[in-house]
Amino acid sequence: MRKLILFAAIILTTGIAFGQTLQKGNLIGSHVVTATLMPGVTMEKYIDFYKTKVIPEMEKNMPNLKIYVVKSIRGENMNSFGMIAVFKSAQERDKYYNTDGSDSELGKSVNAKLKPVMDELGKLGTLTTKYNDWIVQ
Repeated sequence: MRKLILFAAIILTTGIAFGQTLQKGNLIGSHVVTATLMPGVTMEKYIDFYKTKVIPEMEKNMPNLKIYVVKSIRGENMNSFGMIAVFKSAQERDKYYNTDGSDSELGKSVNAKLKPVMDELGKLGTLTTKYNDWIVQ
């Protein structure tokens, strides 16, 4: 529960700090990411690759998606990082993901386009993610 409250606070702060506003109906995905790094790879290098290579490719292939990387500075997720994904609506998200969380046909197509950058990311480490989706009221 504390994680969810923390992410809600981060989401609101992000919108205020950057002058962007969340609108009713926006879908917010909050993700806690745990990375298992390859020898010699730092978390900073991993996150930098994610921010500069993976996210731009995801946003290019998924219109109406904006992703923010967040870093825990206090609490139980100190050795993790987070992502906040903002879709215009749940309907936009649903184009890529089925109700059970699996990829839709369009999502599979996007993943095929992302494969080269994800293969590169795999050389740095692997990740697991826990997420929750929220609708702005």
